[in-house]
Amino acid sequence: MKTVVLLMVMFATCFATPQDLSGKVLVFPRETSTDHVKLLTSKTKFDSVTVCFRFITDLSRNYGLFSLATPSFSNDFVLFKINSRDDIRMHALDGGTDFLSLSFPPNTWHSMCSTWRSDNGLAQLWVDGKHTIKRFIKTGPITGAPITVLGQEQDSYGGGFDASQSFLGMITKLHMWDYVLSNAEIKRYVADAQFTPGNVFNWRSLELEISGNIFVEEESEVM
Repeated sequence: MKTVVLLMVMFATCFATPQDLSGKVLVFPRETSTDHVKLLTSKTKFDSVTVCFRFITDLSRNYGLFSLATPSFSNDFVLFKINSRDDIRMHALDGGTDFLSLSFPPNTWHSMCSTWRSDNGLAQLWVDGKHTIKRFIKTGPITGAPITVLGQEQDSYGGGFDASQSFLGMITKLHMWDYVLSNAEIKRYVADAQFTPGNVFNWRSLELEISGNIFVEEESEVM
């Protein structure tokens, strides 16, 4: 019992040093306007972005998957599932576009990679290894100290959470790069083969803060 309590305390507090989450998943078990995970980085400028992760949920309503805000924009880079449609809205610099006619069967693990370039404003998604068309969002770099949140969508810098947009499910193997990953690298990520880990967020060396009833569990127990 003492060991279980110690682990719960460890994962409920701020991580002072990067943690290796290899073989682990984050579990988001309830609808709430408070519970979230904050990812920490010292980088303050992003000329481009790639974010990859795996997730599972049984939700049909809208929910936030990834939310990066800065003092300038609450939607500086956001991935948001829209209502009952299998569409993903991607935001950059408070601009946005919808990727349509995707497929997210419930209670199934999915991989998602998203890319955006600041020089031409083009964005693209890869869902379960299949790429979408490219869509224009906005040009210009993301600048300022970022607050990056999993489990909630920020309507203000570090807050403005809405329970009806919270994520319920599990997330694992999240990486973020400050450049657009090549198609070959994305394919290696999707195949869970050897790929270059994220230089902004790296699941194998991740600094994070857990707030609320969110748990870290063994991948072997849930996948």
